[in-house]
Amino acid sequence: MSQQKIILASRSPRRVELLAQLGVQCDILPADIDESNLPDEDPALYVQRLASAKALAIAATHGALGLPILAADTTVALGLDILGKPADAGEALDMLSRLSGSVHLVHTAVAVYRAGEVRCLLNTTEVEMMQVPQAVLQDYIASGEPMDKAGAYGIQGRAGAWIVRIAGSYSGVMGLPLHETAQLLHAW
Repeated sequence: MSQQKIILASRSPRRVELLAQLGVQCDILPADIDESNLPDEDPALYVQRLASAKALAIAATHGALGLPILAADTTVALGLDILGKPADAGEALDMLSRLSGSVHLVHTAVAVYRAGEVRCLLNTTEVEMMQVPQAVLQDYIASGEPMDKAGAYGIQGRAGAWIVRIAGSYSGVMGLPLHETAQLLHAW
């Protein structure tokens, strides 16, 4: 992609870095929406709903600028349980203890708003995490690294050493699947 400029409805530095790999520059305008999941909501539908809602929220105030608005949402799913960002160290420990030794899914939805329309694509990656000792989990939590990450871990950080395998998109687990993002941006 040649130097394209968009509005990014996120304050994630990882998403900014991943967009730069595609040659996309962005103005950062984070969306402030309610990220609560609905009762019995499917994790894949949840991230698609949030990504679209974020794009629409920014479009409501900045859509007149004419730039594409890109939003994304990532969640970790253990079965039908949605593991979002932990509220505190106790919740982080609970999430990581559940994920330790598991195979789980990471869903990332990417939505692009342009000219009154939102298009959304979903990426799902299967992740296998080794059994991680409690002392290692507690040390990781003390580092502060898991506190702003879905499922309380970042594959691009220290927790990457715990990942046995992935089946899917590494950048999707980081929070912005490059393939789907490029497809949406190229469509416009």
